[in-house]
Amino acid sequence: MFPDDETAEAWFVSQRWPDGVWCPDCGSANVQARPTRKPQPYRCRDCRNDFSVKTHTLMHASKLGCRVWALAIYLMSTSLKGVSSMKLHRDLGVTQKTAWHLAHRIRESWADDHAERFGGPVEVDETFIGGRESNKHDRKKLNAGRGAVGKEVVAGVKDRASGKVLARHVPATTAPVLTSFVADTAQAGAEVFTDEHAGYRQLHRLGFDHSDRTPFFGPFAMRVFSGCLLPTVLRIRLV
Repeated sequence: MFPDDETAEAWFVSQRWPDGVWCPDCGSANVQARPTRKPQPYRCRDCRNDFSVKTHTLMHASKLGCRVWALAIYLMSTSLKGVSSMKLHRDLGVTQKTAWHLAHRIRESWADDHAERFGGPVEVDETFIGGRESNKHDRKKLNAGRGAVGKEVVAGVKDRASGKVLARHVPATTAPVLTSFVADTAQAGAEVFTDEHAGYRQLHRLGFDHSDRTPFFGPFAMRVFSGCLLPTVLRIRLV
């Protein structure tokens, strides 16, 4: 696929600048190519800044070669179940710490901070993510009880029309937090299905067509998945 860094770099250049290299700082196309001036082989004649294909991307300021980045992106994009930092460490020949950093940057670049709200119908649910207190090292135990102690709350929403799922860390499972999450991810007036959690009871006041029963199962036959009642919202792999 990419036998060396030069091949991978040429591929990144063709993907980022298919119509010719331009400056990522000022947008000028008046660029001087200097192949021998690595790691920044381009210079803008207008703003006089040096840059490379990595500048202002997820590879910005990285000392790793383009080949490592290209292979990491390929592995993470084509894996159905996600790729651990240990696998990247073995496959790419880098340290586990470097592999974790790679994976973190790639996942961050996939986040859509300006995603449009789902039109509905949508399913919404929340769950607690984290290990059991009994499995933690003594110095990491909170000794504050059981259940949700030491865990983080993740809320999720699925749009039935598109099948898209969005999950987000939220600070609590209170009504203000959960209703705000729904308002941020679903369009006003959308049909919203949840479980019977009290935190969702105010959704109708915000104009949502809210139902606390999912039509997939009867009210007494809802499948419990990791503490969640809705069967499909949070059936995703958090990597």
